[in-house]
Amino acid sequence: MHGSIPGPKQCEAQKLLPLGPFGPVLLKDCGPHFCGKVMDFSVFLNSYQRGRLPSSLFFLTHLLLLLQPRVLCSEEIRVVGHEEPILAHVGDEVEFSCHLSPYRDAQHMEILWFWSQASNVVHLYREQQEFYGWQMKQFQNRTQLIRDDIIDGSVTLRLHRVVPADQGLYGCRFLSSDFTGEATWELEVAGLGSDPHISIEGFKEGGIQLRCHSNGWYPKPQAQWRDHHGRCLPPETENITEDAQGLFSLETSVVVQEGAHSNVSCSIQNHLLGQKKEFVVHIADVFLPGTSPWKRAFLGTLVGLPLLLALLMMLVLYFFRKQRKSQEKLKKQAERDKGKLTVELEWRAAQRHAVDVTLDPGSAHPSLEVSEDGKSVSSLRTAPGSENPQWLSEQTCVLSRERFSTGRHYWEVHVGRRSRWFLGVCLAAVPRAGHARMSPATGYWVMGLWNSCEYFVLDQHRVPLSVRVPPRCVGIFLDIEAGKLSFFNVSDGSHIFTFTDTFPGMLCAYFRPRAHDGSEHPDPLTICPLPVGEKHVLEEEDSDAWLQPYESSNTDLGL
Repeated sequence: MHGSIPGPKQCEAQKLLPLGPFGPVLLKDCGPHFCGKVMDFSVFLNSYQRGRLPSSLFFLTHLLLLLQPRVLCSEEIRVVGHEEPILAHVGDEVEFSCHLSPYRDAQHMEILWFWSQASNVVHLYREQQEFYGWQMKQFQNRTQLIRDDIIDGSVTLRLHRVVPADQGLYGCRFLSSDFTGEATWELEVAGLGSDPHISIEGFKEGGIQLRCHSNGWYPKPQAQWRDHHGRCLPPETENITEDAQGLFSLETSVVVQEGAHSNVSCSIQNHLLGQKKEFVVHIADVFLPGTSPWKRAFLGTLVGLPLLLALLMMLVLYFFRKQRKSQEKLKKQAERDKGKLTVELEWRAAQRHAVDVTLDPGSAHPSLEVSEDGKSVSSLRTAPGSENPQWLSEQTCVLSRERFSTGRHYWEVHVGRRSRWFLGVCLAAVPRAGHARMSPATGYWVMGLWNSCEYFVLDQHRVPLSVRVPPRCVGIFLDIEAGKLSFFNVSDGSHIFTFTDTFPGMLCAYFRPRAHDGSEHPDPLTICPLPVGEKHVLEEEDSDAWLQPYESSNTDLGL
C-alpha cells in the first residue's frame, strides 16, 4: 500500500472520485481497509492525469476490484458447533465443542450453552466468570467448562453422568458488543442394559416355561426368542417398565414345546446402538413332557391294556381290593402334592409384594427393646419403671412405622427358637391400654405361640393350629382388597393359616415377643431383609414332624 490508511472522515470525503473522462464514480463505504484501497487508486489517478496512461485492460481490472461487494472487504464471523448428532451412553460423559470462525478472542464475550431453547440454561460464561445460578436443576453439579483455547475463540463444555433426560437439542451462543451468533446440534442418549438372565419357571401347557429378564436399557429394547435352528419363538408374555432414572426393564416369557428344545436363546437389542445381548440355555430331552420315555411307555401300556385285561381278568378280580386301596393312597398323595404345589405358588406370588417394614420405637412398650435399625425387638428381663401400674395394663407390643390401607404387602419375621410370641396386623387406631381380648372383632388379626409348641390364632375363640415343622421364620401376606391375611412357614414353604375378613381402617404390622420366658433361646423377633424369595434352609433339629396339641385352658393367652 502507498501511505497510511486514512480515518473515517477522510474516507467519507472520498466516496465520490473524479475519473477524468469516465465521470464521477460512487463507491460504497467498506470500512478503513477499503478506504486504504481508495487512496491507492487516487495515487493511480494522479499518475494517469500526469500523462502516464496505463493500458485499458489494466485500468478496467483495478476498477472492477474497487467495485467488489462488501463481502471482500471484511470477513464474516460465524459460530461452528457439531454438524452431526452426538451419541452418548448412559452414565458416560459427553463434550460439546464450539469455536468462532475465523478464530477470534472470546475471553470477554458472553457464551451460553442451552437445551431446547435459550431460556433453558445448561452453562453460562460471562465477564470471564461462570454463573451457576442460572443452570437448570437437571444440569447442576454436572457441567465443566474447558477454556484452554478461549483466546482463539474455542471452548468445550463437558457434561458428566449422562441420563436419558439429557436427550434433545443443544446449542451454544456467543455474544459481544458487535457480534452475536449461535450453533445447534442434537444429543442422542442410549443405554446398553444388563446381560439377560433366563430362569426355568416349570411345566405349562405341555412344555417348559422360560422367563428372561434384563434391565438398564434406553430407549425401549426389543426382545426375541429363538430355537436352535434360529427360528423365532412367539413370546407368551412381554412386559417393559420404566424406572425413576428413565431406564427400561424388560421381562418376557415363552413356553418351549416338543421339537423346539435343545438350545433356546433370549436376545435383547438396542436399535439405536445396533447392539444386542444374548443368553442361551440348553434344555435336555428328558425335561420335556412330550419326549419323556415314561410317557411313551404309558401310551404303549394303554394300547395293549384291553388284551391284558382279557388275559388277566381273574387276577384283576383277586387283587381288586388291594388295588383300590393303593389307588386311594396314590390319590391322596397326589392331592397332597397338588396342595403343596399350590401353596408354594401362592407363597412365591406373595413374595413379589415384599415391602420394607421397620419398627416404630415410639409405639414400643417400656419392657421391649427395639434395635437402632428398627428391624428387631426383644424383651428385657427387667423393664425400667416396671412397677408403674399403667404400664402393667398395656400390651407388651410394638407396631410398624408403615401404615397399610390398600394393596398387597408381604414381610417375613425371624422368630428363632423363642417359646412365646404373637405376630400379625392390627388397626392403627386400636387402643392398647387396658385389658382387651385380641380378636378380629376388636381390631387384631394375630397368630401366636405358647410353651414352645402350642401354635394358635385368636378368633372369637382360641383356634389351635397343626404345624408339621416348627417355623423359625414366618411369612405374613396382607391382601387388603381381598380381605385376607395369610401366614406361611418359611422353613418348609407351607401354609399355616389365613384370616378372611373386612379391614375397616388403616392397618399396621403387630409384633409381640411376650415377656422374657427364661428359655435357652431368648431370640428377638427380627424382620428379615429384602429381597425375599429364596426358600430358607431348615435349621438343625427342625426335621422332626409333630402335631399341634389340644387347646390350652390358659385364658391369659387372649389378652
